[in-house]
Amino acid sequence: MSAALKKSSSNGSDKSVTTEEQQAKARNWNVKKATKMLKETLKWRAEYKPEEIRWEEVAHEAETGKIYRSNYIDKHGRTVLVMRPSCQNTKSTKGQIRYLVYCMENAILNLPPDKEQMVWLIDFNGYNLSHTSVKVTRETANILQDHYPERLGMAILYNPPKFFEPFWKVVKPFLEPKTQNKVKFVYSDDPNSKKIMEELFDMEKLESAFGGNDDSGFNISKYAERMREDDKRMPAFWTRGNPQSAEPHVDLNSLDLNSDSDASDNGKVDSSPSHVSDSETLSPSESVIVTKGSDNGSTEVH
Repeated sequence: MSAALKKSSSNGSDKSVTTEEQQAKARNWNVKKATKMLKETLKWRAEYKPEEIRWEEVAHEAETGKIYRSNYIDKHGRTVLVMRPSCQNTKSTKGQIRYLVYCMENAILNLPPDKEQMVWLIDFNGYNLSHTSVKVTRETANILQDHYPERLGMAILYNPPKFFEPFWKVVKPFLEPKTQNKVKFVYSDDPNSKKIMEELFDMEKLESAFGGNDDSGFNISKYAERMREDDKRMPAFWTRGNPQSAEPHVDLNSLDLNSDSDASDNGKVDSSPSHVSDSETLSPSESVIVTKGSDNGSTEVH
């Protein structure tokens, strides 16, 4: 059977992609892999319920400012997440991943309607290898690639120490080649690096830690207020276009999540523009429709 995934824009019309665009995005035109990935993400969201995580649950993870959404955006209008590995303050892998997911959901909540990707600014000041776990890094990579595909526009590694390079070599194989290319190493004493920052950010708003002119720093009290206000907006964000439910409607039974039989026999996508790749972003603000062809009709997931 064939599987088609369509994304509806805010005006109700379908976003179509050309054959050339599909080819650039699809992983070997493998609709079977794309369908499986979609099913697993829907199942993960139904079980993990990332949209229900609230600030009070994860506030202890945020106290040191190890991850937070900045109060500025880049010149492309993308949300910016600041990360400081040296500020790691807990040992719980589960807690760290849950806070990361909360931050991802919050960053998505604050994206403009015409944007789907965010920027990561990773500050390596004071960093040493004890601040990073290969286990956490691997699970982070899995979560981001499997359940937040194409959400990352660029990751800037700011002043990484020389000893980070061996760690990067260990982590790099966990990342898709496309994701690897989004990672930029930036050094404050390198003129070319400074140019990258100037092209991406308003230097007046950018934090001084990244070469900008804002030296206000992270304030947990003010940040907590912002997050509590954002938490109030989250239910409405998820029920947009579906006011009857506080959660995205997903009929897991109709999707047969444990089966891989929805794809065509050879696992390849045909030339129809209604097929999209497994690396397409699944935005909670958009309608997701999975049509399973059958003799008796179709099953849809909105």
